[in-house]
Amino acid sequence: MTALSPHLRQATPVTAVRGEGVHLYGEDGRRYLDFTAGIGVTSTGHCHPRVVAAAQEQVGTLIHGQYTTVMHQPLRRLVDRLGEVLPPGLDSLFLTNSGSEAVESALRLARQATGRPNVLVCHGGFHGRTVAAAAMTTSGTRFRSGFAPLMSGVVVTPFPTAFRYGWDEERATRFALQELDYTLRTVSSPDDTAAIVVEPVLGEGGYVPATAAFLQGLRERADRHGFLLVLDEVQTGVGRTGRFWGHDHFGVTPDILVTAKGLASGFPLSGIAAPEELMRKVWPGSQGGTYGANAVACAAACATLDVVRDEKLVQNADTMGARLRQGLDAVAERTAGIGDVRGLGLMLGTEFVTADGAPDPDTAARVQRAAVDEGLLLLLCGAWNQVVRMIPALVIDGTAVDEGLAAWARAVETGTAQTEGR
Repeated sequence: MTALSPHLRQATPVTAVRGEGVHLYGEDGRRYLDFTAGIGVTSTGHCHPRVVAAAQEQVGTLIHGQYTTVMHQPLRRLVDRLGEVLPPGLDSLFLTNSGSEAVESALRLARQATGRPNVLVCHGGFHGRTVAAAAMTTSGTRFRSGFAPLMSGVVVTPFPTAFRYGWDEERATRFALQELDYTLRTVSSPDDTAAIVVEPVLGEGGYVPATAAFLQGLRERADRHGFLLVLDEVQTGVGRTGRFWGHDHFGVTPDILVTAKGLASGFPLSGIAAPEELMRKVWPGSQGGTYGANAVACAAACATLDVVRDEKLVQNADTMGARLRQGLDAVAERTAGIGDVRGLGLMLGTEFVTADGAPDPDTAARVQRAAVDEGLLLLLCGAWNQVVRMIPALVIDGTAVDEGLAAWARAVETGTAQTEGR
């Protein structure tokens, strides 16, 4: 008898049979409020009618047109649509399937364009599970352990994780930039450094936003030393943070932008964007792939971008995110075991701590499980899995936010009561 790998454990006991908007329905017919969105993927909600219609129409005409063999119309449309939302100057695209593939494509471009071997990454970042992407990932050892040696040439530098350091953001930012300068003097010479790769908000690392001064400091150093700034917007892009791109909060423009997850509302699609002059420096034959820019995925992505625009979902993420944040803060104020609430837009995390301020993954797990009993689906993140994250679809409305907050308050009460009684 065959079965899935025993290590593919679901975060909840739910077997979903149907999805609609911000809700999933289990085999028993119970409705769950989904604040996971497939780890930030179903940006327009489950089975948005316009996305469904676009995919259905495309399935009936062309499912797969391998894009280094033939061109297809959905890809042409998607290139045009992305041109309307990408930062100015990032006018050349390479599309593939997953976030890991896109990150590795950005790495390949950076190394080939600069002729330099090393890449800097920030401590706590998550960039994927393939060998190079895992080598660049430091959000948890579970993503990178047990299949060494990993790719060489990766150098880790601090991220301004103010709460973990016990500092304010200004001090944490100053420290991170000082350590970056020290790293460039002691570990990876600028002449050996191809790029620095960073998430505008740490994802698996605990939903920690960067600061404007930090990202602007990276931009200044990249320009001064001649290496590239690569922003991993796999989770933060397409409206998630209340701006179309997460970096829009911080006043910087990357040399290479990485996107995936919410781009196609659940269909596998990812890509990188860079200036054409930079993209031309990639070596011939080094970009490709069988399934990249699949016709159905491209059609779904075009519909997704149309829905995001027409339904003003970026603005909705900002408004509903503020409403959700206010409710999370209110729960935190009356809960001793919550150390921090943070994030941007509809990408929010609540960190649980013990009485002495240490990470408390046990309570976080109890709260997450209690939330399932309340009909609310959530995920964990952070190095210890001590952070409960909320990433509902961008179509969420005030009624669903308030329903989720009520369920959250009950789950926190249940989970922390068990902590106090242990």
